[in-house]
Amino acid sequence: MSIEIKISKRLIPYKTAMKFLQKRVDKIKIGKEIDLLWILEHPITYTAGIRSKKNEILDKKIKVISTNRGGKITVHNPGQKIIYFAVDLNKKKRDVRKFISVLENSIIQFLKKYNIKSNSDKKNIGIWVKNKKIAAIGVRITKWVAYHGCSINVSNNLKDYKKILPCGLENSKITSIKEEGIKKVSDQNKNLVNIFCQNLKEF
Repeated sequence: MSIEIKISKRLIPYKTAMKFLQKRVDKIKIGKEIDLLWILEHPITYTAGIRSKKNEILDKKIKVISTNRGGKITVHNPGQKIIYFAVDLNKKKRDVRKFISVLENSIIQFLKKYNIKSNSDKKNIGIWVKNKKIAAIGVRITKWVAYHGCSINVSNNLKDYKKILPCGLENSKITSIKEEGIKKVSDQNKNLVNIFCQNLKEF
């Protein structure tokens, strides 16, 4: 499997990232590009997936960007790691549930590197620590090219979640690596790339 690794050190605006990702997906569909794994962070941005509802916006003053990904409303902000991908499932298993399991297991393995025990939930996509959500997953598939991504709360400001019902949950149900008492989270990008690439290659 060939996959391009892209790591952005500066904050990338959400719409800029989506424009780039959509172009990449279109090229993958016609065989003109290889798969992509992109690690980045966003400035504070509220986004709504296709299953979101208006009553999940508690602070009506915030701007919310509608997206075509799965899932509900969430927030992206500095200190939260974003893992975007564009993966051609035509060259792998056309198994959406299995693909999501690969993403979930990759996040669980990443968190284990920092001594955090986490788990997935069959009823609620995402990763959980003591019944609190630490990572979200939103996937869209077009012509068997899977894209969008995962977000992992590392050291971001959890107060930003108070303006919404994140993923339909009470904001008290959200946590981060920092919130779990882990202050030093070294080699984040390196660990994410190694874990995700290895698991995607084996998928």
